[in-house]
Amino acid sequence: MNTVELVKKICKDRNIPISRLERDCGFANGYIRKLKEGKFPSDRLLTIANYLDVTVDYLINEEESQQIGQYALNDRDNKDIAKDMEAIRKKLTSKSDGPASFDGENIDEAEIDLVLGSIEVMLKRLKRINKEKYNPNKNKDKK
Repeated sequence: MNTVELVKKICKDRNIPISRLERDCGFANGYIRKLKEGKFPSDRLLTIANYLDVTVDYLINEEESQQIGQYALNDRDNKDIAKDMEAIRKKLTSKSDGPASFDGENIDEAEIDLVLGSIEVMLKRLKRINKEKYNPNKNKDKK
């Protein structure tokens, strides 16, 4: 199964229309259908992986265990993540500890948003991994 087929399968399993995936990711209508080779440019593959909450490696290799997906985040988890994200945003934008910089240059708002997006995906993923690791039977999503 190539990457395009896998993306379509994941969307079908999660009841996500392909058109919504394309719209939410900022792609043109019919973009995924037009990829006949079954390969995405790397930047778009990352966008799709973040949207579907899977790793890029899974979309490419199809070998990642889907067990992590069995441990759904509840409202409390989402509130905790939102609180953490707000604290991180305040620290990055307040400049009370000095300006946020990378490689000697100040980070602008657009770059801060990119960093925060990556951190949020990471926190959600870690929350699921921790649920599985520390209390797998209590937190398993009942089907």
